[in-house]
Parts: sequence; structure tokens; C-alpha cells
Amino acid sequence: MLSVGGPAVAQDDAGFQSYMRELRQQALADGVSARTADAVFPTLTLNPRVIELDRAQPGATNSSAIPAFAPYRTQHVDAARIARGRQTYQAQRYRLQRIEQQTGVPESVMVAIWGHETNYGSYTGDFDLLRSLASLAYEGRRRSLFAGEFIAGLKMLDRGVTRSQLKGSWAGAMGNPQFLPSIYLRIARDGDGDGRADIWNSPADTLASIGNYFVDAGWRAGQPWGVAVNVPAGFDRSQVRNRLVSPRCPRVFERHSGWRTIAEWRTLGVSPQSGRSLDGSVMATLLEPDGPGATAYLLTSNYRVILDYNCSNFYALSVGLLADAVER
Repeated sequence: MLSVGGPAVAQDDAGFQSYMRELRQQALADGVSARTADAVFPTLTLNPRVIELDRAQPGATNSSAIPAFAPYRTQHVDAARIARGRQTYQAQRYRLQRIEQQTGVPESVMVAIWGHETNYGSYTGDFDLLRSLASLAYEGRRRSLFAGEFIAGLKMLDRGVTRSQLKGSWAGAMGNPQFLPSIYLRIARDGDGDGRADIWNSPADTLASIGNYFVDAGWRAGQPWGVAVNVPAGFDRSQVRNRLVSPRCPRVFERHSGWRTIAEWRTLGVSPQSGRSLDGSVMATLLEPDGPGATAYLLTSNYRVILDYNCSNFYALSVGLLADAVER
């Protein structure tokens, strides 16, 4: 007997294969070799699971309440991750120092990204990337994005990356730094001089690639990501309200205040918690992730670079805090 979903599945499979013929032509027109196309396209089948996962993602218009940051911090900047980060930091110092000299990106920030993305390489995902990206492109909700990433994955094969290496998250991120294929093609770097950018197995290539990503995103050498601060009781937040609307990740950026210099924040009574401070001329925004009365943060433009990696305040704060803890 056929299952109830049988005809629908068969229709999807037929539609998928029809779209694959169209996608193959796109790939060839974009410079993918016929050899690679001939090797990959006959192996592709629809993966309904990645479509389910994509449809379960919150939409851009999600109006649900934002939870508190403190529980997220407890889970993601925990003692085990800090301890392993310190071990990784010490083990890779000779590489990290060289990369920081070349890029200006702090050693601890590179380690923290690695820790957050894959727990220092302990889990990088086991989805067949090309099958996942082809399925997501076929589904169509974000076809332009996923079709482009699929074609970038084919170009990686043309560059000598093996099909077995193209495994990762259901949405196409791979390797220790969880790069999408297009990011790999543009950003990945050979850190150990063997002529390959192996972000799956080489710590040197992983860290060099993360550092290069931050340089490309505009990291300013010598400037911290931010600092934890106390906001005085009775502080008038209306005087520092952000009146700009970001075209990217608006729900993330609408939680930030307007920009002020550190000297101006001091005048308003906002003071660092630990005695650590920033240069008075540095521009920063204020974020109170747990609301008034709890720990707040003054955030520099380098915090925005972390957001470029993953546009989530909780993620970016946790990367910064983990970096600080690893270096301590």
C-alpha cells in the first residue's frame, strides 16, 4: 500500500528533478565545470528534513517577546566552554599571535568564535551540504540565497575540495568556523602554507580564515568589542534613543541606543563595572539585554563586526564575554 503522503512525495521528487535541470544550467552558465555537474547532479535527491527545519525558523516579522540574556549567557559562556577555550588558546598561541599581528583581530576573539560555532571543532554537522542546499533552493522560500550557495559549493569541488568534506549544518554552514560556501570561496585562507584552505581539519587554516573574515567585515585593531557597565538609577533613556532604522536585522539593532562617545557616556553617569574603560573618544552604543537595573554594555563598532558573523545580540555578547574569559 502507498502511504497517504506517497503521491505528494512523488510529485515533490518530480518537481525537484525538474528544478535540478534548471539549476544545472545556471551552474554551468556561472562557470561550474561540466565534469563537476555530471558528477553531482545525478546523486541529488530531495531532503524533506531540511525543508521542515527551514520552515520552522522564526520569520523576520516575529513579534514574540525577547527573552532575558542571562540564561543564554549561563548556557553559552559556561565553565566547560571557558576551560576548553583556554586550553585551545594556549595550544594555538604561536599561530594566534602571528594571525593577530597580520589582522589586528584579538587571539581570544578568534578562539571564541571557534568555540561558539562548533565547540572548538567537536561538532561541525553531518548533513550532505549539496543535497541540503539543492533542497532548500527547490523549496523556494529563499531560492536566490540557497541556489547561489549550492553553485558556490560546486565551485569548491572545482577548486579541489572533496565531496566528502562538504558536510555541515542543514542550512549549509560547514567546517570549524561554519562558513557558507560563498564565504569559503571569498574568505577562507591557508594558514599553514600547504596550499589549501582546510577549515575542516587544520587549526591554522581555521583561525586564519576567522581572522580574515573579521578583517573583511571591518574590524578595527586595538579597539575592544565593548565593556560591561552600570547605568545609574533614574537614567533618562529617551535622551539616547536610537532614531535610525537598520535595513539589516532591525530587531537586533533597535535594542541599541544612539551612538555617543565614551566620554559622553561617562558624563551621563554610565560607568564600567570592573574598572576597565575605553578611550574617551571611542564611539559606543548602550545595550541593556536584561532590562534596566541589570548589567548593561557599551558596544563599539567591533561589536557590529561580531554581529556580521551572526546577527544576534545574544550571540555577539556571548562571543565577547567568552573571549574576555578565555584571555583572563
